[in-house]
Amino acid sequence: MNPEKVVFGFFIVLALTLNFGFFLGDIDNPEHHHLYELFAVIVVNIVATILKFGDRTQLGAVLLATSLVAVMQLLAAAFVWAFSIHVSGTGLTPTVMSSIVSLSGGAMLANVISVVLLVIETVMLRR
Repeated sequence: MNPEKVVFGFFIVLALTLNFGFFLGDIDNPEHHHLYELFAVIVVNIVATILKFGDRTQLGAVLLATSLVAVMQLLAAAFVWAFSIHVSGTGLTPTVMSSIVSLSGGAMLANVISVVLLVIETVMLRR
């Protein structure tokens, strides 16, 4: 067993599961989506992205691209959250919360693609 692959797979799957946990709930209800959970999703996705930089294969490039998409979507969600509270002063209205959760949903889709590609790569490995 390759410990590097275990850590790599762990962070990819953790990114997906944390993102799913944040995404789950009423799309417009701020009580169903916690700020610290979004922060954890962003941190884990950044770590997963950093781990993907070492792979020089074509599949590795696609994995990196999906990770970058997820990080960009999550950072946009965090920006919308911070902007609505600290700059515009509107707070977490249903419209704002829907935007935040929708952006995290896009990141979750990118994470699903990463996990599917990881499973495909694992199945294609020959001993």
